[in-house]
Amino acid sequence: SAAGAFVCLLEYPRSRRKKGSTMERCGQRYLTAVLKVFGPLTRNYYVRAVLHAALAVPAGFLLSTILGTVCLGIASGIYLLAAVRGEEWRPVERKPRERLHMGDTIKQPP
Repeated sequence: SAAGAFVCLLEYPRSRRKKGSTMERCGQRYLTAVLKVFGPLTRNYYVRAVLHAALAVPAGFLLSTILGTVCLGIASGIYLLAAVRGEEWRPVERKPRERLHMGDTIKQPP
């Protein structure tokens, strides 16, 4: 159960995309703040691949947790592939909203 909570903490916050926009999940900013505290340990996908693989090993000894072991193994492989391609986790941060001035809303006066 502690391993499951750890995986949820690590996986829930979405990473920001290189191009385009990324929608933030509900309540993600609180978990993003926690992940930012750990810095490169949570940002690096090599570290995540090793963590997922390490969590999969003890779960593989019980028949009732084989499915979880397979899922963690697949996640570890995906993170390893992403790390080899040079990807890393980047936090989604909100941009401050700019105030619209009355003159800025009218593009071409009549």
